[in-house]
Amino acid sequence: MAKSIAELKAIREKMQGQMNMRVDSDDSIRVVVGMATCGIAAGARPVLAAIVDEVGKRNLTNVKVSQTGCIGVCRLEPIVEVFEPGKEKTTYVHMDAEKARKMVSEHLVNHRVVEEMTISAAE
Repeated sequence: MAKSIAELKAIREKMQGQMNMRVDSDDSIRVVVGMATCGIAAGARPVLAAIVDEVGKRNLTNVKVSQTGCIGVCRLEPIVEVFEPGKEKTTYVHMDAEKARKMVSEHLVNHRVVEEMTISAAE
């Protein structure tokens, strides 16, 4: 289904607004999605959209979602990294939209790392 330029701009502005509405403070959790060509080809766009949507629905104002280039392990894409203050980063691999929603629910809301989706489990 083709979208007009105006529709695409509206979607972009909505997504940018959702991504920028997060409060960036010392207690913020940063969620970074690898969005280089390798990540996009592996399905990172729906992963990013699911995370932004879920964070917005849950009104997680302490979570900042952003995107980055290649994280460096293309065979494990889509990759999502979670940075929590005072903790080691958690790297989630082979993500999809469903796994992304689970990560938000379990990790960001209930503070339980979903071990079976992490790089440690994949390696």
